[in-house]
Amino acid sequence: MILKEKLRAKIEEWRPRTTKLIKEFGDVKISDVTIGQCIGGVRGVKCLTTDISYLDPMEGIRFRGYTIPETLKKLPKVPGSDMPYVEGHVYLLLTGEIPTEAEVLELVEEFKKRSVVPQYVIDILRVMPRDTHPMTMFSTAILAMQRESVFAQKYKEGISKMDYWEPTFEDCLDILAKLPEIGAYIYRMKYRSDTIIPPNHDLDFGGNFAHMMGIEKPYDDVSRLYFILHSDHESGNVSAHTGHLIASALSDMYYAISGMLDGLAGPLHGLANEEVLRWIQGVMIKMGGKIPTEEEMKSFVWDTLKSGQVVPGFGHAVLRKTDPRYEEQRNFCLKHLPNDLIFQYVSMLYKVVPPILEEQGKAKNPWPNVDAQSGVIQWYYGVREYAFYTVLFGIGRALGVTANIVWDRALGYPIERPKSVTTAMLEEFAAKSK
Repeated sequence: MILKEKLRAKIEEWRPRTTKLIKEFGDVKISDVTIGQCIGGVRGVKCLTTDISYLDPMEGIRFRGYTIPETLKKLPKVPGSDMPYVEGHVYLLLTGEIPTEAEVLELVEEFKKRSVVPQYVIDILRVMPRDTHPMTMFSTAILAMQRESVFAQKYKEGISKMDYWEPTFEDCLDILAKLPEIGAYIYRMKYRSDTIIPPNHDLDFGGNFAHMMGIEKPYDDVSRLYFILHSDHESGNVSAHTGHLIASALSDMYYAISGMLDGLAGPLHGLANEEVLRWIQGVMIKMGGKIPTEEEMKSFVWDTLKSGQVVPGFGHAVLRKTDPRYEEQRNFCLKHLPNDLIFQYVSMLYKVVPPILEEQGKAKNPWPNVDAQSGVIQWYYGVREYAFYTVLFGIGRALGVTANIVWDRALGYPIERPKSVTTAMLEEFAAKSK
C-alpha cells in the first residue's frame, strides 16, 4: 500500500529528530506556567506536540503547513465536484504531502474494502432506546468494535515498540472507513422513520455519506468540506486531547476515538454550532421573519450586549481575524444558497457585528468563527435535528485525531502524566511573589 510505505519512510526519517530533542535539549524551557493557567484549564501552556495542524492567529488552521484555502485548492478533487476527496486529506494529515490522484484513488479503494460495519454494531444500536442522544450511540458503536483492534491483538502477541505504529495505522483506516455508514445509519434510524439506505461502494467518503443520508447534490460537497474543515485544531482542544491522552496509555484506537467523541459531546466544545443556529432563529422570530435593515440589526446587537449576553459565533481564543473555516463555508453559501433567509441573517450579522464588538472593546477577536455558519448549511439541506450536528463534527475530527495517534505511537511518546499541585501550594507561590 503506497500510503503505508510512504508513512513508514516518513517515520524513519522523523524519529531521530525527536530522539535528539529529548536527549540533547530536553531541559530547554519553552513555556512558563502561571497560577491563572494552572487553575484556568492550562490554557495557552505549551506542553503538547503535534505536526498534524497548527493554529496560526492570523491565518487560521494550517494542516501540515497548508492554510485552509491552500488545502482545498491543492488536494485532488472528486470528478464533477468543487471539493476534494476526504481520503486525500487523510493522506495529507498522515504524511504531510499532497497526494497524487493515483495515491488518493488507492486510499479510496482501501476505505471501501474496510467500510463494512459489523452486524453486531448495528444490533447494539437498534436495542438502544430511540431517544438516546446520537453522540451516545456514535461513541458506543465505536467502542463496541474494540474487539476488532489490530493493535490490541498485536500487543498481546508481544510486538516491538518500534512497530506499534503499524497496527495503530490499520486501526486508523478501519475506523475512519466505517464512520460514514455508522453516522448515517444513526441518523436514518432516529430521524427518518428507520428507513436505512445501503452504502454505495462506487462513491467516495463524502459522496457515500450524502447518499446514505438520503440528501441530493451538492450535499456531498457539503460533507467533504465539513469533514475537512473540522478535521483538526491542534491537539489541545478537548476532543483531540482526550484521544491523545487515552492513547498515551497504549489503549487502542477504538478506546481513544470513543473517548474523543465523549469529550466532543460537551456543551463547551462540540455544541457551539447548534447554539449559534438556535440564537439566529430566535433573532428571526424577534424580527418577525423579515430581513432587518442594518440599523435594526445594529440596534438588536447593541441591546443584546448591553443586557450582558454575547453574540454567539463571534470571537476565537487564538484567531485574530475571520476564521477561514467560516469564509470557506460562506463561499459555499454564496454559490448555492444566497437567497436563503437564515443565510441572509448570517450575512447581515457578519456585516454589523464586528464593528460593534470593536467599538465595545471587550472582544479580542470580533470576527466570526466556524460555528457562525456551519449549522445554517445543514439546516438548509434538511438536517434540522440539532443533536446530530455533533456527530458530523465527530466524523471530521476523527480524521485528525487518528493521524495524531498514529504519529504518537511512531515516535514513542510516553504516557501523559502532568503533575498536580494543591491550592495551598498555589497560595504559597502567590505569597512569595509579593
